[in-house]
Amino acid sequence: MTRDAAATRFRDRAHAGGVLAAALARYAHRRDVIVLALPRGGVPVGCEVARALGVPLDVFVVRKLGVPGHEELAMGAIASGSVRLLNEDVVALAGVSEEAIDEVAAREAAEIRRRERVYRGDRGPPDLRGRTVILVDDGLATGASMRAAAAAVRRQGPAWVVVAVPAAAADTCETLRGEVDELVCLMTPEPFHAVGLWYEDFSQTSDEEVRQLLEWNSLTFRVTDR
Repeated sequence: MTRDAAATRFRDRAHAGGVLAAALARYAHRRDVIVLALPRGGVPVGCEVARALGVPLDVFVVRKLGVPGHEELAMGAIASGSVRLLNEDVVALAGVSEEAIDEVAAREAAEIRRRERVYRGDRGPPDLRGRTVILVDDGLATGASMRAAAAAVRRQGPAWVVVAVPAAAADTCETLRGEVDELVCLMTPEPFHAVGLWYEDFSQTSDEEVRQLLEWNSLTFRVTDR
């Protein structure tokens, strides 16, 4: 890991995914491995990882739970499977009631279901039991979304859970390290500030781009049947 604030930036998410794949080479062409990318930004990264490793790709949808009236402030996250992770310090400081949390969570759960329909169409989610799951995102600042994703994946009985990202805050990595079987992070520059600082091109990924990348992968791998 690099902790230098002047660390080289990635050209874009595809470039980051290619470099990340090299660090995951030991997982290449294994029938038990699946890459689950966090939409939207994690999908171009995850697609390059899956392509290089010769393994299937799918999405794992996570949504931030924003404090009512201050939605940019995360009080937690919710993931596929209705797994909810709260930052109790933020909840207490903002004075958010249980009813308000439930309302925000219900709204974000509906968005998770919408995105899963858009991204997968009629295809169901993959069976993760006994598999090696590589969770990929384009980077981690607070890590709330990835922590929720890891907790939700754990409930599905995988044999091994890996979190793999191009860049992350150092303290976030330390927290996550105790919650998964393996953490792969290419660099932890300090000060970190934001994920987008470590990309030359950090343009937004669209739902259509996510759908197309998943469609490409599904032509190569029958994800639900493996």
